[in-house]
Amino acid sequence: MPPEPKSVDPKSVKVHKTEGTGMDIEWKDGHRSAYTFPYLRDACPCALCNEERAKEHRRPGDPLKAIAGALPMFKALARPTDVEAVGKYAIRFVWNDGHQHGIFSWDYLREWCPCAECKGNRDAVADGEEVNEGKGKPN
Repeated sequence: MPPEPKSVDPKSVKVHKTEGTGMDIEWKDGHRSAYTFPYLRDACPCALCNEERAKEHRRPGDPLKAIAGALPMFKALARPTDVEAVGKYAIRFVWNDGHQHGIFSWDYLREWCPCAECKGNRDAVADGEEVNEGKGKPN
């Protein structure tokens, strides 16, 4: 039997805006995802952020690479100043750096779940391995 497909429908979504810690999603298939706000900011799905990541060969959620020889600058941790639902299919953040163009669909968030199992599956696929999503391990 083929493995059950991943659910892209959230059962519950908790955004910890006041605490500044991140967002937790429990999916209808029982999987749980915990996203830090810096991870989400670095995973912004807008066209501008996608273009910048592509230039630097980064994946969604990967932090900016340090420029060799550049002095480190203080940068406040990413935090949303506002959060809003986008219909029944997504969520949008207004970030403390003023950026607000990314619409994070539930499908996108599930695809880029930062948990070890999902990251391992993405890495295995990138390496050309077939992944059994029901077990979370390469075949």
